[in-house]
Amino acid sequence: MILAVTFPESFRQTTTYIRNFLGIHFGWFYLMVVFLCVVISIVVIFHPMGKIRLGDPDSKPEYSTFSWIAMLFSAGMGIGLVFYGATEPLSLYAVNAPEATIYSQQAMLDALKYSFFHYGISAWAVYGMVALAIAYFKYRKKEVPNISSTLKPLFGKYTEGKLGNIVDALTIFATVVGVATSLGLGAVQINSGLNYLFGVVQSINIQIIIIAIATVLFLSSAVSGINRGVKLLSNTNILLAIILMLIAIAIGPSLDIANFFIESIGAYMNDFIRLSFRTAASGTLAQQEWVQTWTVYYWAWWISWSPFVGVFIANISKGRTIREFLTYILLVPSLFSFIWFSVFGTLAMHIATPDNPIINMSVDQMLFGVFNQYPLSIILSIIAIILVIIYFITSADSATVVLAILSENGNENTSNKTKVIWGLILASIATILLINGGLNALQDILIITAFPFSIILAMIVVSVFKELVYEKDEMGLSVKAERHPTVDKPFKSYEDDISNNDD
Repeated sequence: MILAVTFPESFRQTTTYIRNFLGIHFGWFYLMVVFLCVVISIVVIFHPMGKIRLGDPDSKPEYSTFSWIAMLFSAGMGIGLVFYGATEPLSLYAVNAPEATIYSQQAMLDALKYSFFHYGISAWAVYGMVALAIAYFKYRKKEVPNISSTLKPLFGKYTEGKLGNIVDALTIFATVVGVATSLGLGAVQINSGLNYLFGVVQSINIQIIIIAIATVLFLSSAVSGINRGVKLLSNTNILLAIILMLIAIAIGPSLDIANFFIESIGAYMNDFIRLSFRTAASGTLAQQEWVQTWTVYYWAWWISWSPFVGVFIANISKGRTIREFLTYILLVPSLFSFIWFSVFGTLAMHIATPDNPIINMSVDQMLFGVFNQYPLSIILSIIAIILVIIYFITSADSATVVLAILSENGNENTSNKTKVIWGLILASIATILLINGGLNALQDILIITAFPFSIILAMIVVSVFKELVYEKDEMGLSVKAERHPTVDKPFKSYEDDISNNDD
């Protein structure tokens, strides 16, 4: 950050060069690490090892399923959904289509399919595997809840020395930049919303003021604890998000929303493997750049957020079975994201034409530009701004708690002083990056810092799977039938019903 302030132009040029270098030469690695998370998550869900409980055999979940999902969703996805909910489908349809011709029917379908891909199972598999590793080693193996502890099956006692310190330091570094990026995005969009509603000038100064006010709010929430602060705000956010979607469905092309949702789900499922491996190696230079700008950027974002989201989810997930844990994490937030993009993406694409000025809007203004084309636009915009503000608070709130835990060697009763220090650091980095390069600077730094942690993530996945296999063998877990039908009397539910009715 000192370099960014002291040598702003050189800083921008250097980070852009490194970001491009990593995208070109290691984009495939980001893709492989994320796909590895997906594969291992699915294997564990369907394997008998999924019966293992995160905690002692008699452990029970501390939070209701609704509150649990609301908290993990608010921590893991919030600002990005609101920021890109209409913007990404609109951009992929009318500005920069990944494969088809812009404004075509295929481009419209691809826009939603790729949005599903970027915010769906792949993203949550990354979160899920890190969260599983931390929760498993914390509650099942009674280890310190640090990332380095999850690597003990691979490196043993060496994780408690310099190697472990390096791993935990890189984890903190990736987390700080990942969350600071989201805070920067949130400040920009709040500023755009206030500009749309009240004519507030869009400027760095206003965005700094927004960050300062939000910092006071999320630090107040952080020091109050998860049960009081994050839980209440997360539940509120989920309800507001549902209300916003219902209003949008009511005023928008509801039949098109339903049809595109169903068709896009099919296209996503049909193309999932191809998209997961798509580097556009045989495509045009523009297609290769698209993959680096969109998919690699998203994978870097999810990877950089995974330590913070993983620690946070782990801390609220004691008592759940691994199967329940991963199934909910992969499917529920993904399905919500699919519905979200179908609603707001269809709203945006429905009014998109080459002569519509919305196409030339900046990404932070597009959502409000879309709302302006429909009835109740003021109400929609107000709810959206409130959502971004609360997501801003919950994400930063959760991050300060997690960073305090990581930096105090897994201590869950961290001091408020440590939380405040991390909160101020997050706010400062978001501010400095906005001043010295705006959104591009945020994205460049994000991809750069995610790279070293992507290597750690690959090792985490291998480590936790190795330990699960070991415990499965020790417990004797396997797929066994408790009862078998006799040779001449197979099990038949329908014949049983008939006999019962005759009786």
